[in-house]
Amino acid sequence: MTSVPTPIPSRTQYVLDAIKHRILTGRLTPGQALVETELAAQFGVSKTPVREALKTLAGTGLVVMNQYKGVTVRMVDADMAREVYDVRLLLEPEALRRAVAKGASLDAARDALTRADDATDTAERSLANREFHRALYLPCGNPLLARMLDQVRDQAALVSAVAWATDPSWEREAAEHREILRLALDGDADGAAGALHAHIASFVHRAFPEPLPTEGEQ
Repeated sequence: MTSVPTPIPSRTQYVLDAIKHRILTGRLTPGQALVETELAAQFGVSKTPVREALKTLAGTGLVVMNQYKGVTVRMVDADMAREVYDVRLLLEPEALRRAVAKGASLDAARDALTRADDATDTAERSLANREFHRALYLPCGNPLLARMLDQVRDQAALVSAVAWATDPSWEREAAEHREILRLALDGDADGAAGALHAHIASFVHRAFPEPLPTEGEQ
């Protein structure tokens, strides 16, 4: 029987994955310029796949394309972070609740949690944490709900990368992840959803606290 060769990723996909990885692991920082010619030279490709990759990243909200300033990594501020995390708070706990209620397998979440615990650097741990969250909502039984969460996944990871750069809180979040997974594996759908909601809310509140009201607003 003739084996089917493994397809080679397109140049655009290769460049897209590489740039995204650098952004989400902090090697490319918010506001940093992304110059097509420089990236093409780094990756050994023409400018065309770089340009297409940057367009895709702009569509996912990781980079900003400006007629005058060129392409830059998206800046993260409190308003942007709260918008992204507000969507997660509305959708992600419900997706997990449904996944647990239907008895979906959470083996992928357990594996991702183990990879995060065993990670030897920030980049590896960050990617494993992203996979942990995705593994919780993906088996919710509603493909549209999962896709909606996928659409904000990269922006949420960018927020996390910025927050962790100034205030690493891996151990606290790892403990929260373990509790969420414990409740989910015990079949406690509402408890797991509540723990996930608290986990997401506490992170954004720590990283981007609400400003104290002025005297006239009290």
